Amino acid sequence: MNSQTKISGLNKLIFDNRFIRELPADPQTVNSRRQVFGACYSRVMPTKVANPQMVAYSREVAELLDLSAEDCESDYFTQVFVGNRLLSGMDPYATCYGGHQFGNWAGQLGDGRAINLGEVLNRLGEHWTLQLKGAGETPYSRTADGLAVLRSSVREFLCSEAMYHLGVPTTRALSLILTGEEVIRDMFYNGNPRPEPGAVVCRVAPSFTRFGNFQIFTARGELELLKKLLDYTIRTDFPHLGEPSLDVYLKWFEEVCRRTAEMIVHWQRVGFVHGVMNTDNMSILGLTIDYGPYGWLENYDPNWTPNTTDAAERRYRFGHQPQIAFWNLGQLANAIYPLIEQVEPLQQAIDAYKETFERGWQIMVAGKLGLSAYDPSIDNELNTELLILLQSVETDMTIFYRKLAKLVMDVELSNEALMTPLMDAYYVTEQLTDDYKARLGNWLRLYIKRVQNSGITDAERQKSMNASNPKYVLRNYMAQLAIDKAEQGDFSMVNELLEVLRHPYDEQPGKEEFALKRPDWARQRPGCSMLSCSS
Repeated sequence: MNSQTKISGLNKLIFDNRFIRELPADPQTVNSRRQVFGACYSRVMPTKVANPQMVAYSREVAELLDLSAEDCESDYFTQVFVGNRLLSGMDPYATCYGGHQFGNWAGQLGDGRAINLGEVLNRLGEHWTLQLKGAGETPYSRTADGLAVLRSSVREFLCSEAMYHLGVPTTRALSLILTGEEVIRDMFYNGNPRPEPGAVVCRVAPSFTRFGNFQIFTARGELELLKKLLDYTIRTDFPHLGEPSLDVYLKWFEEVCRRTAEMIVHWQRVGFVHGVMNTDNMSILGLTIDYGPYGWLENYDPNWTPNTTDAAERRYRFGHQPQIAFWNLGQLANAIYPLIEQVEPLQQAIDAYKETFERGWQIMVAGKLGLSAYDPSIDNELNTELLILLQSVETDMTIFYRKLAKLVMDVELSNEALMTPLMDAYYVTEQLTDDYKARLGNWLRLYIKRVQNSGITDAERQKSMNASNPKYVLRNYMAQLAIDKAEQGDFSMVNELLEVLRHPYDEQPGKEEFALKRPDWARQRPGCSMLSCSS
């Protein structure tokens, strides 16, 4: 296939840049760090780089954009999606938003290292916004350089796609490209900066609009702009709600609440911890957005956070994520209040979050335990006892639930025999005292009776559990191993992980090494447990 054919797929992309066409722009065109008033975005060009090199791309995301493998493997693609060249119709910009960071209002934040290239209209009529992360400074970069390093970019690229295949609402990632230049970073903010390989990820979503996009205008009293943005958002991302009006504003907010609840239920189901649930990192579409210091629970600990910045307060710990999402929605309600000026209907919409989360949580727990339905009168106590057991010794959450499907459904078996399928989930077998084994054995027998009384066959139970409980998740130590190789120019593990994570619920013979619990050497190694916001 010749280069002209490869180029043609990219050149056929149709850009319908509604955001910049319909909303007010920053009147200043100089790319200088500043407060931007009276505008939803600033036009800005990506910074050109010396020697870009493709690391990996997602074929599924390419298909969303009607691009072929040949398109993605061309040098032209690499030049475009590192920011060196613009396609016809691209009109790059960075958006203005604010946000609460760790519970405190931070003022203007904005796309400090993200540059939107434009919105592609695919052959199905879907709009997909293309956004480069790490492509250089914008007016919103504050004291930073707008760049990204390979380690954080590998983590963002892989996690975006892993979450999608897990069934979790998320932004996507099209490509990961090395810039060929070095970026200075202090990984743990401890006075030890070092040069690292620079990289750019192309992120893809119907919209990257955040709670903070609305908050900034209310905080500044720019209420006309607030209304313009909300009307635009409803017409473009929520057209099924009808033309903007007071009633539709409330319907919109309720839908945002429900979508957010559904997303958080999925996080809790797979053991994902976001790490930085600031309001500027919350999508109005209920998508997981901004993969920084995230992590998956390994030993089950509801108080764990992957974020070193949050180590003391643990505001964004696993068990607190549902409450933080609720709090963040309260801040969004405050932001749109000037357009509604009624507390009660906003409160009713926020109540929809609690209702949706509770209902979704019960369905989720039933799925993880292989039950046809959740019966609170029985299952509240059953599930509470299980979570106590998981936390009382170091138990790998992902492996435990996956192996629970293999439980032999015989209450007459000894404690040791019942536990046999679960043993791979324990990090420190010395913690398995006789008292613990007796308590777990008692729970397993109660669980067996619960399943048997429900009339579910064992095959049905296993099928339900294996559809809810992944075998493969993106453990931090695995991502770090892929990063280590990539920094040496070997991208094989990045691509191998991408392939494994495309089928997280399948057995995948020959790939079992990616389903093992965290090795002991990774317990405290940088990048394998907690991470900083620069990670």
